[in-house]
Amino acid sequence: MPQITVDYSADLRDAFDRRGYATALHPVVVAAVAARPEACKTRIRPVEEYAVGDGTGRDAVVHVEIALAAGRTGEAKDRLARAAAALVREHLAPVDGLTVHVSAEVRDLAPAYRTA
Repeated sequence: MPQITVDYSADLRDAFDRRGYATALHPVVVAAVAARPEACKTRIRPVEEYAVGDGTGRDAVVHVEIALAAGRTGEAKDRLARAAAALVREHLAPVDGLTVHVSAEVRDLAPAYRTA
């Protein structure tokens, strides 16, 4: 905990500093929800196929999901989601003609979540 997943359009492979994003996000998560830095685990996955709207535009997506142990307020989760989304823009170079849609979600882990 926290378990972080970043899905991004493969079209952004050269424009999105993924490692930089993850290492910048971890301290934000730690500060927002009192997690330990070594507890932050991030998986970053390119998405080859996706569609936005009717699929006719030049669009790309980055979606960040942060899963936490239950107990955080909705306000804390909202602040963290906003910060995580804003941080994407700091690690994303513009790509000519491409509209990038950034989203973030903070949710509770299932009660049966365990680490070993």
